[in-house]
Amino acid sequence: MTSATALPWRKGKRVAIIGAGPGGVSAALALHRQGYDVRLYEKSPEPKPLGGGVLLSSPVLAILREYGVDLNNFGSYTYTEFRNHRGRVRTCVPSNPRVEKAFGLKGWHYGMLRSNAFARMMECLPEGILVADHTFQSYQEGSDDIQVSFTNGNRVEADILVGADGIRSGVSRQAFGEPDLFHVGLRVWLAWCDAAGLEDIPPHTAAVTHSNKYQASFFPMLHDGKPGYEWWIVEPVKENAPEPENVKAYVQGILKDWADPLPRFPDFTDFTDFNKQIFCWNIYNRPSLKKWSRGRVVCLGDAVHPVSPYAAYGMGMAIEDGYFLGKALGQRNFSDSDSVTQGFAAFEAQRVDYVNHHMEFARKLGNLFHYLPYPLAKLRDLVFDHTGFLEKMITRDYLRDQEAMSLSLYELHQIDQAELSQQSGGDESVPA
Repeated sequence: MTSATALPWRKGKRVAIIGAGPGGVSAALALHRQGYDVRLYEKSPEPKPLGGGVLLSSPVLAILREYGVDLNNFGSYTYTEFRNHRGRVRTCVPSNPRVEKAFGLKGWHYGMLRSNAFARMMECLPEGILVADHTFQSYQEGSDDIQVSFTNGNRVEADILVGADGIRSGVSRQAFGEPDLFHVGLRVWLAWCDAAGLEDIPPHTAAVTHSNKYQASFFPMLHDGKPGYEWWIVEPVKENAPEPENVKAYVQGILKDWADPLPRFPDFTDFTDFNKQIFCWNIYNRPSLKKWSRGRVVCLGDAVHPVSPYAAYGMGMAIEDGYFLGKALGQRNFSDSDSVTQGFAAFEAQRVDYVNHHMEFARKLGNLFHYLPYPLAKLRDLVFDHTGFLEKMITRDYLRDQEAMSLSLYELHQIDQAELSQQSGGDESVPA
């Protein structure tokens, strides 16, 4: 087994990353591919992803494929509908055929277990890069390096420091001050189950459904190559609201009047071992940051932009951050502080406004669907049920930027631009 001390650690190329979650691993893979000497520090003995199922979009899968992840039996592609709780379809989330052709991937979202996706990423991580049992304590920045200290007494000298250590990031706190986390008034019950007994659900079909108070949704997924479903409920709650004693009965009570198949999912889910097939967490956020870097420090993922479940994009966004950081930094000599500043500025130009928009849109949807007073909620439902307003909103505020970003990632495309343009009738535009 190769240890970190046996790997090169060249001045001007040294990158210390704090946090071996999806964003940290993505950054490690991207920066290693650019020729940097990378150390990935994790506080746990072994990094493990939190939560059950996850949705990853096609550009995220294209990034993972570039890292070397085998996409065979990786996830189940889906076409998503927005419905009301009685089953009426309000809109379908369109899949851009040009994006499908460019990446060679069907659909837009892919469902899978977080643990499966994370394990595939870890398989691509070169031996010796991961350094476990190291909890970040603080950093001290010099003129041409940065000293990172850990609670176990160890220290490392690096050229840049990447904070990917989650929503309560110590790196982000030292760089930018207290995060001012706030509870968004939402709690999520996230579950998954096998597909056995649910074979009558049309394949590759997902639904995001709403009543006047709750969201309940389901997506097909693969776990260990086997078909299954991830399903969840988003409910409005106050911070520190107690969890029910009988979780199964509680979620069944919420779903009892909803259109099929949602009321059936609890019967196929194991509630006996909490945090195995059913998970619960309260959603916190922070005010949007305009900069994610300071000096020789840059942060990504939840360390600077925790994401509401309405974005369905937290893990994927962190993976994208890591990839774009590697792309923006290119092959620089970090002994030069100006080179560091320019690289971080290029990364922020690509990501900050894009990510902040999605964070803020997700919060907007959460308030719109869960916290409107009754008369306005009734009007909202009438508008969404009988007009195309919801489709326009999703296309304008959710899909347009993602499609444009996807079509700009030429290095990840499986088809060259001339052929893509020819197959698309010469139309280079992104649908509005």
